[in-house]
Amino acid sequence: MKRIEAIVQTEVAKKVVDAIRKHEVGVTLIEALGKGEGDRPWIGGDKGHQIEFNTTDVIVTIVDDVDVENIVSTIMDAAHSGTKGDGMVFVTNVENAYDITTKSKV
Repeated sequence: MKRIEAIVQTEVAKKVVDAIRKHEVGVTLIEALGKGEGDRPWIGGDKGHQIEFNTTDVIVTIVDDVDVENIVSTIMDAAHSGTKGDGMVFVTNVENAYDITTKSKV
């Protein structure tokens, strides 16, 4: 199994989640603050101050190894605008998973 974690702009998060759900896998959405390559807005015009963090969303799903490329492609298609700060996708191994309800290894 693999954990796919996508950090995307808040404005496209629902679109990304909807696209992933079409593959019939579970999704977790986490509202977050981030500081990466994207431009951060200024508050109060030229004499104001730049906000420290952008609002972003983190989308997490766990998939079988054979589904990774398809899900990553789906995320990138849904989140891509071609501008700096579109986000990042990370794929990591899941060594173990446990169902809390049944207290069993998945």
